[in-house]
Amino acid sequence: MKTGILLVLIGMLALSCSPSPKSEMPGHSESAMTSSIGDSVRDGIFIHITQGYKDPHRVLMPLRMAVMMAEDKDVLVYMDINSVELLVKGAKDVTHPEFESAQTYLKKLIEKKITVYACPTCLKIAGFKPEDLMDGIQVANKNGFFNFTKGRILTMDY
Repeated sequence: MKTGILLVLIGMLALSCSPSPKSEMPGHSESAMTSSIGDSVRDGIFIHITQGYKDPHRVLMPLRMAVMMAEDKDVLVYMDINSVELLVKGAKDVTHPEFESAQTYLKKLIEKKITVYACPTCLKIAGFKPEDLMDGIQVANKNGFFNFTKGRILTMDY
């Protein structure tokens, strides 16, 4: 019995002294360890936008974040509900103080080859077809939600 208790205590002591798999070792940042695994692994950010013309701040803030994050993260922008109205040819632009316009941000994202998805059902409900979308905007593809990054995924919902 004493031997069993002693073995349990030794095991607990050994576990408490072992570094956690998630803890960083001195001098080794997570990004450095990721780089040693492979330079192509970047974390991703999934930005979901639902608002349209009635709430320009909730449209422009996430678009600005997407452009900013695209500098060093994998980004996917998914627009549904009211926001699909902003993605069609001839759509009125959205502006708000302190931001560039929605079409300016969308153009920057497309130039950076960032995927901007429109919900096909929401397009239909709004009276549009996929061929009505601006150049560079894509109809959402369910597999694309899972394949846009090899790293972790952070989601921002607007």
